[in-house]
Amino acid sequence: MKQSIIHIALVVRDYDEAIAFYTEKLHFTLVEDTYQPEQDKRWVVVSPPGSTGITLLLAKASKPEQEPFVGNQTGGRVFLFLNTDDFWRDYNEMVAKGIKFVRAPKEASYGMVAVFEDLYGNLWDLLQINSNHPLYGRNG
Repeated sequence: MKQSIIHIALVVRDYDEAIAFYTEKLHFTLVEDTYQPEQDKRWVVVSPPGSTGITLLLAKASKPEQEPFVGNQTGGRVFLFLNTDDFWRDYNEMVAKGIKFVRAPKEASYGMVAVFEDLYGNLWDLLQINSNHPLYGRNG
C-alpha cells in the first residue's frame, strides 16, 4: 500500500491577499486557482519553490464558525514547517520583505530554525535540516 498527504488546507480570510503573500513574500508557486461555480468558491493551491511534495490549499473561511480559525488553526502552536536549502538566504530575504519572526534563529540538534508568522498570524518554522538528520531529503 502506498498513500500520501497531498494538500494541507490553510483557512484564509481572502484568496487574493493570501495568494499575494505566499507568491510575493515567500516565493511560492501558484499551482492552481480554479473557480468552482457549484460551490461558489475557488480551489487555490500553492507550493514552495522547487517542491514536489505537499501543497497548501488556501481555503477561504466560508462560514461564521470558520472565521475564528483564520490565523489560529493550531491554538498558537507552530503549524507548518518550511525547510530550505539555504536558511540564511531565506531568513534575510524574509526579514527584508517584512515577515515577522517571533523567535530568533538558533542552531538546534536537527539544524537551523526560526519561527515566523504568516499574514494571519499562523506560526511557521523556517528550517534547514542537517544532512545527518533522518528527515533530510524528504522535504521535496
